Amino acid sequence: MTHTDRVTVIQVRGTLIATLPPHPSDSTIDDLQERILERINQTNLERIEGVVLDVSDVQTVDSFFARVIVETAKMVELMGVRPILVGIGPAIAITVTELGFDLGGVQTARSIDAALDALGIDSG
Repeated sequence: MTHTDRVTVIQVRGTLIATLPPHPSDSTIDDLQERILERINQTNLERIEGVVLDVSDVQTVDSFFARVIVETAKMVELMGVRPILVGIGPAIAITVTELGFDLGGVQTARSIDAALDALGIDSG
């Protein structure tokens, strides 16, 4: 994995925010899923209430990417944490729709600010 192919995961007030690079490799996508699920599982003292998956910079989308992002959101939800997909652009929307992936009620937002508002995270 190169420096430009990394997933950034930060925690802000009980919310994990994961930002994906423009051209994520399959290993990057697998890393995202693993890191998010591990962080939720390990964070017993500081409960994680939400996970924001920011895909707004992603330019290269294939069926593997779409499937793993949707699966990750559903896994997060099964762990009792609210997932929000942020920044779904035309390429991702087309791929997810054409492949028939069901978001299963996973919430989407146009920006990280909108996602944090939806989660009730105060900026101050």
